[in-house]
Formats: sequence, C-alpha cells, structure tokens
Amino acid sequence: MTGTPLPDHPDFLWRNPDPKRSYEVVIVGGGGHGLATAYYLAKNHGITDIAVLEKGWLAGGNMARNTTIIRSNYLWDESSGIYEHSLKLWETLEEDLDYPILFSQRGVLNLAHTLQDIRDSRRRVHANQLNGIDAEWLEPDEVAKVCPIVNIDPDVRYPVLGATYQPRAGIAKHDYVAWGFARRADAYGIDLIQNCEVTGIDVTDGRVTGVRTTRGDIAAGKVALAGAGHTSVLAEMVGLRLPLQSHPLQALVSELLEPVHPTVVMSNAVHVYVSQAHKGELVMGAGIDSYNGYGQRGAFHIIERQMAAALELFPVFARAHMLRTWAGIVDTTPDASPIVGLTPVENLYLNCGWGTGGFKATPGVGWCYAHTVATGEPHPYNAPFALSRFVTGALVDEHGAAAVAH
Repeated sequence: MTGTPLPDHPDFLWRNPDPKRSYEVVIVGGGGHGLATAYYLAKNHGITDIAVLEKGWLAGGNMARNTTIIRSNYLWDESSGIYEHSLKLWETLEEDLDYPILFSQRGVLNLAHTLQDIRDSRRRVHANQLNGIDAEWLEPDEVAKVCPIVNIDPDVRYPVLGATYQPRAGIAKHDYVAWGFARRADAYGIDLIQNCEVTGIDVTDGRVTGVRTTRGDIAAGKVALAGAGHTSVLAEMVGLRLPLQSHPLQALVSELLEPVHPTVVMSNAVHVYVSQAHKGELVMGAGIDSYNGYGQRGAFHIIERQMAAALELFPVFARAHMLRTWAGIVDTTPDASPIVGLTPVENLYLNCGWGTGGFKATPGVGWCYAHTVATGEPHPYNAPFALSRFVTGALVDEHGAAAVAH
C-alpha cells in the first residue's frame, strides 16, 4: 500500500485572507464540494472573484470524517451518470491538481446475502453494463479470490451468496484531496476564508444580494450553498424549507495493521463496510443513527452492531483493537439522491442531500455545480437532481444502491 511521495510542503498551502466587501460568487461551505466548485469555476469558466466561506477550519467537516470510498455502480441512469463522470475525473485528478491524493483503484465488492439481494445485485450489474460502467457478478468462490479474508462459509447466519464487483472503484486520502483543491483554488486568487460562519442571507426583490457573517457583511452576485448537513439551516435563512433530514453518521478505525485487506467490502444486509487505509488501519462504517441531529457523535449501539457485522464477515479481525470513533452530519433526502441546482431565489444555488455518498462525488459535482453557478442552468448530469422533482414526482430512488440504510 504505497503511494506517491509527498512534495516538500511550504508552511501553508494557501493564503488565509480577510474577506473583501464583495465577490462575484460566494460559496458557503469549505469542504470538498465547496473547494471543488471554486476550482472548476476558475478552471472551466474563468471566474476567480470567489470567496469560499467556512465556519470552522477548511475541510474540517464531513470531508475530514468520511470513509473515502469511491465508486460509480449506482442503479439508475441519472445516478450512474454523475458518479461515473466523477470517477473519470478521479482517475486523472492527481495530475490535474499536481498534488498526490493516493487514489487507489483496488475495487469494491457489494455482497449479496439473500436471494433478493442476488436479484437486486444482478439487476444493478446489468444496468451498469448498459451504461458502460465496469461491473461484474461474482460467485462466492470468486469473491474469495478477490478478498481471501471474507468468510464465505455457507453455514453462517448471513452467508455470502455472491457479490457485485467494480474493479475501477477504490479509495483516496480525503485530506490530500481537500488540500489539493484548496491549493489550486488559492493559486487562481480565490479567497478561502476560515472561521467565517454565515449568520444570514440577504435577499432583495427575490434576488440574493449577499451574506451576513461573523466576520462582517459580504455582498455577492451569486451565492452557492455547499454546507452538507447544515444546508437546511442555511436555506431557512431565506424562508426555503428543504426536504432534508440531518443525521449523525459514525465511522471508526482500528489500530495499524499489516496489509491484509486488498479491496473494499460493503454489505447492506449485515451492515458494515470495510477498507484498509494506506497507513494500515481498518476503516469501517455502517448506517446512520436514526435520530435527527447536528452533533458529530453517535450512539454506542451503532458501533457495537457494526463490530458484530465486521466479525461475521471477517473473523480474522477478532483480535484487532478499535482505535477511535467519530461522526459526521449527513443530510438525507426522501429518495436517497442529492439536490443540485437552482432555487426559487434568483442567483441562490443548492448542493445538498448527498447522504453517505458525498465524498465519491467530489470532483464530479464540483464540475457540474460550477457549470450551474456560472451559466445559471443545470449541467446535464445534475439536471435530474433538481429540487422540483419533489413536486413533479420524478424521484431518483437510490435506497437500494446507497450501500447503507438512509
């Protein structure tokens, strides 16, 4: 598990400027999506008069707390379109940013444990193949060849009956991804402003005119929201009620281990997903905590069940020690798909509702959201994810392919 050696680091990779009085575009949220949007606004559209406002430290929210899985094997054409666009960008992102992100295409296995799992999984494989996405169906013995430490004993409570496999999927180092985007955005002259919480959004005659922050008022031609679990709070500042619920999502890592886990394994029925990070720790996640909240912590029983699930699939982990746990705040929609596009307020844009799938979409949604903000029209890849679909009924129901329960 070796990666590209890090370049010599300066003291800081980006400036830490004070906010100006006005900007052409203000992006609220300095995580992966906000930074990627700023970068692609500059690179693809020539817009550099941009401020990215982050209430804490840059990329200290969900970008620092996710489990780094990257894949595009979603069921519906709309979802696979934007995620595959993102995966293609991931494959050249290190060269594009001129910064190591440790993108490792080690493949992802989605396990099937019941006959209905098999039917659903094969359906998704066929849908992926029709969309040109690398997807395969593996029998249990083939699963063991890809990941020898998975328990394929037929006598366990939830036997592995097969799996979908996407070889191009994998993981990346989330901090390096954020730093790479921040470094390049700063080089374009974009202001990355930390410790700057938005406390209000100004609207005049139905058009956004600026934001109020803990570091003063900032006028803006356009405002793009990218606040993940706090997006509903931001939207309420202009009287916009969104179909979102925010939940804690927990993850954990083990102590450092020798390389034992060659791929990424996800199981919706047993309910755990596991990979091994570049340093050697096992990275594990499961489902969201069922209660709504904005705390970056969760309930112990979720971790306990997650450990039981991991040991069912990987008995070899029985003597491993848990190192630490944490949580992020995920915003989920009724159809487990994101909301990216326009709002009823002119020049106010929305990127939210990614649930547990935000990290893998980082470059793809940054590209598409930048197009939406720059042109005032949705990119073809994010057009199906308009807020209006909850009125028209044109939902994109991805609960089955989301890998964890939303």
